[in-house]
Amino acid sequence: MLRLPKFNLVSPKSVDEVVQALADSKGRGRILAGGTDLLPNLKHEFIEADIVVSLGEVDELRGIEVSADGGLSIGPLTSLADIASNEQVLRIAPALAQAAGTVAGPQHRIMGTIGGNVMLDTRCQWINQSHFWRSSLGFCLKKDGTACHVVEGGSRCVAAASNDTAAALASLGASLDFQSAPTEHGDGKRSLDFDALFKADGAWNKKVTPTELLTRIHIPATPLGHRGGYVKLRLRGSIDFPLLGVASRLDLDEAGKIEHADLIVIALQARPTRVRKAAKLLTGTTPGQPDYEAAVAATMDAAYKQCHPLPNIPGDHEWRQEMVPVYVKRALAAALM
Repeated sequence: MLRLPKFNLVSPKSVDEVVQALADSKGRGRILAGGTDLLPNLKHEFIEADIVVSLGEVDELRGIEVSADGGLSIGPLTSLADIASNEQVLRIAPALAQAAGTVAGPQHRIMGTIGGNVMLDTRCQWINQSHFWRSSLGFCLKKDGTACHVVEGGSRCVAAASNDTAAALASLGASLDFQSAPTEHGDGKRSLDFDALFKADGAWNKKVTPTELLTRIHIPATPLGHRGGYVKLRLRGSIDFPLLGVASRLDLDEAGKIEHADLIVIALQARPTRVRKAAKLLTGTTPGQPDYEAAVAATMDAAYKQCHPLPNIPGDHEWRQEMVPVYVKRALAAALM
């Protein structure tokens, strides 16, 4: 049985106390929300921590509110189960509700949080193993090693972003508030557009530091004709991380014609991938009409040509690429259901 390493556990009661504890840790602190990812990773020694900062008593980080502009303001400590079932999320951001509802299994979604899923570490079949298993290979670029076992001679980690909700939040144009301890240079608060959060480095694919805390997720108002969907390829119908995930967005005008479209693919590489040609191909077409069916076929082909899965997570990568157009079509259908 794998055991947790020794660390000091602290339980602040406010955001200010949390960020001060993280600052005091000098980069050796870790945030504990639901613990469904952090605790297994500590056991497997993917990550190390001198201090674990529990958010369990920081109530200001919970809750779902409709903002003044008609969008959503979501606390990062809100459970995935609550995101999946909340009436306002289902109405304003259906793709997010669907994505949250596919994460792991029911018990995980009760414990796991939306903030934890957004900040989820990357995954790779060469790192998500026991310390003994990894040591037999000489480790890898993500932790303790100098070689990439996915890309021979690779100089950058290609572990995959596997957070289902990231695809949906990217399609919704979300933004994120972060806070760190104040310094002489400022109050430590900043906001990031969701697309700006990620970088193409699987070793750590976020443009934030270990001393920054996610404090709020903002989703702008969606139009009355907004439709969204999320579909996920996995080996089992529950528990598993995505082998591929696709979030879709279709905004329809009063006549039922698409005036804005977006498609985001997850679990290919270290950051979510936007299907570049989707908006141009789908915008101006009408679902249920021949022009839309032709646009869907062209979008499927464009996604297949753009998306190139690597052998970084379980599942044959060539088969995963063949599934890209299949799941693009399913995601678009899910948006219109």
